[in-house]
Amino acid sequence: VMVWLRRTTHYLFIVVVAVNSTLLTINAGDYIFYTDWAWTSFVVFSISQSTMLVVGAIYYMLFTGVPGTATYYATIMTIYTWVAKGAWFGLGYPYDFVTVPVWIPSAMLLDLTYWATRRNKHAAIIIGGTLVGLSLPVFNMINLLLIRDPLETAFKYPRPTLPPYMTPIEPQVGKFYNSPVALGSGAGAVLSVPIAALGAKLNTWTYRWMAA
Repeated sequence: VMVWLRRTTHYLFIVVVAVNSTLLTINAGDYIFYTDWAWTSFVVFSISQSTMLVVGAIYYMLFTGVPGTATYYATIMTIYTWVAKGAWFGLGYPYDFVTVPVWIPSAMLLDLTYWATRRNKHAAIIIGGTLVGLSLPVFNMINLLLIRDPLETAFKYPRPTLPPYMTPIEPQVGKFYNSPVALGSGAGAVLSVPIAALGAKLNTWTYRWMAA
């Protein structure tokens, strides 16, 4: 019975987190790339996505104890989000309405840390969490590069609901000078570690609940 209960809890958790990941992806930081202030959105989105990835991935990885499951988890999230992207596109929204984050390489780094440190949980939290937070905004640059120039589109099509004093003024800097990637990586590296610790703690709580 306990094995059955553990497996059921485990799979339920994966499904719930993966679905919520998709919903957060659609909403976090208003990350549609022709929004009013794409740079701010990228930073907010980077932080939310790196912390969200690390809490679920480390939970899943420590639950199984097998390096590789974090990448598997990130793949589930990616597939769910592509399905959501297709659904929104089918409803008539622009193709870029949902931007699928690049989660998988960061999850691979988490797996690699866990494997290289011989399944050391604390190393996974500290080193793996830092690597996820640092790397996700960098890998996610793919979205900034592939989607038509976000700043130009933002100023060409400002939100009609914005009052005039809220309309952004285009900064006179190079595209990657005042870098949202650096800010996202810095904040993500700091925040992903305690969130990774939370993911690891969820394991303890889950086992305790199942053993009660």
